[in-house]
Amino acid sequence: MRDLEFTRRQLLERAALGGAALTLPGFLAACGGSSKKAASSSHKLAKTLRFSNWTLYMDTNNKTHMHPTLESFSKKYGVHVQYTEDINDNASFFGKIQGPLSRGQSIDRDIIVMTDNSRYPSLLIKKGWVEKLDKSALPNIKNLQPALSHPAWDPHRDYTLPWQSGMTGIAFNDKLTDPVLSIDELFGNRKLKGKVTCLNEMADALSLVMVSNGDDPSKVTNASFNRAITKIKKAVDSGQIRQFTGNDYAAPLAKGDLAAAMSWSGDIAQLLSENSHLHWNLPADGGDIWTDNMLIPKGGNAYTASVYMNYVYDPKIAAQIEGGDPKTGDTGVYYICPVVGAREALLKTNAAIAKNTLIFPTKKMLDNVHVIDPNALNNEKYLTTWQNLISA
Repeated sequence: MRDLEFTRRQLLERAALGGAALTLPGFLAACGGSSKKAASSSHKLAKTLRFSNWTLYMDTNNKTHMHPTLESFSKKYGVHVQYTEDINDNASFFGKIQGPLSRGQSIDRDIIVMTDNSRYPSLLIKKGWVEKLDKSALPNIKNLQPALSHPAWDPHRDYTLPWQSGMTGIAFNDKLTDPVLSIDELFGNRKLKGKVTCLNEMADALSLVMVSNGDDPSKVTNASFNRAITKIKKAVDSGQIRQFTGNDYAAPLAKGDLAAAMSWSGDIAQLLSENSHLHWNLPADGGDIWTDNMLIPKGGNAYTASVYMNYVYDPKIAAQIEGGDPKTGDTGVYYICPVVGAREALLKTNAAIAKNTLIFPTKKMLDNVHVIDPNALNNEKYLTTWQNLISA
């Protein structure tokens, strides 16, 4: 994502000082280099687990800037974790890895995390570029939220396991603007001209704009797609939208360079601990919901990766990743946890997080989010049109 890598906490500090599809959304109401190298098939842990993830996506100690659950995993299993925050958006990360994977080469990673409302998890599976999970090392897979167990693109969860889920909506900085509660206001309020951003993930952006147009993102047609593209392009051409972003809207929003942004719920939940002027809401017309999934790229160590996945599917560990620990100064990821029992564990250790509706959404919120039509994600005409728009 960038040349210099910062820990999650360092990124938050820089932002504060100015310096990464759910099948049934209703489940959440109940929770939340290239060297040729064959994958290991033996039940022997590797010396190092190589893990690529999005920024702001791991529990972090505020003082040491280390990741407590990664440290405890290393201590328990004797495996060093090479943790890299190098995913800013799905398309650019896929662009980095598709070359070596297409040549049968390792990308020197054991776990990567990609979003199911992009086409890439499905595409990686279809191309045979990922290893199967070692389910003999994954007894805790029983704790996966039932509604996430059988996505159409990986019906038996042979290749993927959810990391976190989240919602797409609108964030704003109250020092710079009155509340921004709709896409029409985000794209149409002239006081915000040049001070807003739009996500570069097609599914997120189209979902929010389609519902603002009165269209259903779960059933995309050429007409509804064109209406959404026209609306976004108009906001770009007028100078209303400053740029398209991945995670990188967070820092400028926090420090006041942006007034508002199409954004992901967990990012803002995290930044709120450092900046009380930030707010996040689902647009009045509705929002988007998605799941980020762990995958093992070809050449990765399937056994070691599966042992780690089993570790984070322990409800107590999942709760620690989700909410951190205020007693030790740890901050969690503050997204929506896919592990059954995590909320109950959090109620004992960090009740405020367990009761946060950005992390454990209300039924009303969940009734107002949508999952985009998967066919649209594989429509080459749509993909080309979108890429031309965000690259212009």
